[in-house]
Amino acid sequence: MSKILGISAYYHDSAAALMVDGKLIAAAQEERFTRKKHDHNFPKNAVDYCLREAKIQPEDLDYVVFYDKPLLKFERLLETYLAFAPQGLRSFLMAMPLWLKTKLHLPREIRKSLDGRFHGKIVFIGHHESHAASAFFPSPFDEAAILTMDGVGEWDTASIGIGRGNKMELLKTLEFPHSLGLLYSAFTYFCGFRVNSGEYKLMGLAPYGEPKYVDLILEKLIDLKPDGSLAMDMKYFNYCQGLTMTSPEFDKLFGGPARNAESLITQREMDLAASIQKVTEEIVLRMARHAKEITGAKYLCLAGGVALNCVANGVLLREKIFDDIWIPAPAGDAGGALGAALFAHFHLLENERKPNGSDSLIQGSLLGPKFSNEEIGAFLKSTNAPHHFFPDEKELLQKVVEAMAGEKVVGWFQGRMEFGPRALGSRSIIGDARSEKMQSQMNLRIKFRESFRPFAPCVLVEEVSNYFELDRESPYMLLVAPVRKELQCELTDEQKRAMRDPDLRKRVNVKRSTIPAITHVDMSARIQTVDEARHGRYYRLMREFKKQTGCGVIINTSFNIRGEPIVCTPQDAYRCFLASDMDVLVLENYILYKSEQAQLGEKEKQKYVSSFSLD
Repeated sequence: MSKILGISAYYHDSAAALMVDGKLIAAAQEERFTRKKHDHNFPKNAVDYCLREAKIQPEDLDYVVFYDKPLLKFERLLETYLAFAPQGLRSFLMAMPLWLKTKLHLPREIRKSLDGRFHGKIVFIGHHESHAASAFFPSPFDEAAILTMDGVGEWDTASIGIGRGNKMELLKTLEFPHSLGLLYSAFTYFCGFRVNSGEYKLMGLAPYGEPKYVDLILEKLIDLKPDGSLAMDMKYFNYCQGLTMTSPEFDKLFGGPARNAESLITQREMDLAASIQKVTEEIVLRMARHAKEITGAKYLCLAGGVALNCVANGVLLREKIFDDIWIPAPAGDAGGALGAALFAHFHLLENERKPNGSDSLIQGSLLGPKFSNEEIGAFLKSTNAPHHFFPDEKELLQKVVEAMAGEKVVGWFQGRMEFGPRALGSRSIIGDARSEKMQSQMNLRIKFRESFRPFAPCVLVEEVSNYFELDRESPYMLLVAPVRKELQCELTDEQKRAMRDPDLRKRVNVKRSTIPAITHVDMSARIQTVDEARHGRYYRLMREFKKQTGCGVIINTSFNIRGEPIVCTPQDAYRCFLASDMDVLVLENYILYKSEQAQLGEKEKQKYVSSFSLD
């Protein structure tokens, strides 16, 4: 057996993951430690954490596995710049220093970052191989088709593969510049959101619009084939040679320039979001059908940034092309670190893999740091923060549920931090899904973000079908399904008028179901099921909430404010608690009430909020 460190770095969301003797010990994103959202630098802090968690030193490692092949990626960059020369000179000059200083010398950089103490082998595997491995190897399936979709790795932008036992193979790929991920990111950019972080905003905006541009996209922008492959007309795009995603031709096609960030969202942006979402769903379905044709597999595993489009995932599930689908929580680039380690352990080293019908290998994706009551108590004492300690879990949960039922917003900090972009009940802000005011209140007063953004529900796994049109678990918040018809509210004439109002805030405040805080404008919800095996105390909190209120659903959103990574430490959580209008903070067995804390002035709050980017 061996000790394998997987690393993703230098593109988007750097991370590290560590396997020791076939067990996944730890994994974390660098952003959680540096507090720089989507930190792309070498994940030194994440690596150090993984080694500490395993109680080993760099010299104990047998392999370090990197999640892509930098020389192949450099070849793609050079060929692309040469193809568009002399256009793209500015972009070329901006990219080259990092490549010449760091990316072309990764073995040196890796050994240097491990303090010169690592003497084992360094392995580079393909970007989409990393994604595929992160999807298949932790899955509950012995055999499955694999579909990966993202912006671009080295050359590949999507792949279809097959996994069997401890082996996997990519059978077919789509190559740059033709890319579903980059197509979606182009619309993200054009609608005024930041590429590589605002795609989920575009997905959330889509239900407010009409897909009126679908035919135009299919006629002008892409040539879509029956197998889901696509050829993009590059005159409408600028990402190969420029610093923007779209070209002036794109502006002409859609009636004017891209929306400026932070400006008013108009009906055009809503309709563009709805249109590209519909096109994305069609492409994903075609790719999935083709994967079924060429593999004959009963099951499908998904990964890559596009696999985080939970609306498309929900559509795919309901089409029943496969008996079941599985998507890892860290489906994006951070998950490449996990995939790299898994690929080395199973595929390269040929260790036995024994799927048991569950995804226990990934441990609920709860692979980050945890903090003891002793550590938290020492921190609270050092800050003189008023607090209450509840050694008895039952009393603790009763107090928290009483606050939630009273429409209080609760910061919930428990156990090991999640690996991946979603908060899954360890670093979460939670509230009562029955509250009509909770969505807009949490968006504007707690998260400091756009009011149209929907919140996700957590539902007790045994009750999911009582609230949603879903008959299976969804532990990683990667499936969207409709709220059950009997829970939906019939809209009044006044509410129907509000739903057509250009002001999105008026549409948000319309009560659409008996759980309005998590019901999106199209009567859907991005669902996380909660079970005791994965989620422990969080599950027991929800059972107590059900006992006190009769409701098995609560709101769950990530514990951060806009522009900030999810909190990692008790110190991060306490600062976020003070700087927002959160009412209650729960740190393991400690409860803090905002009413008892020294209040930050508006200037102090603003200083904290402005220390993070507005995206």
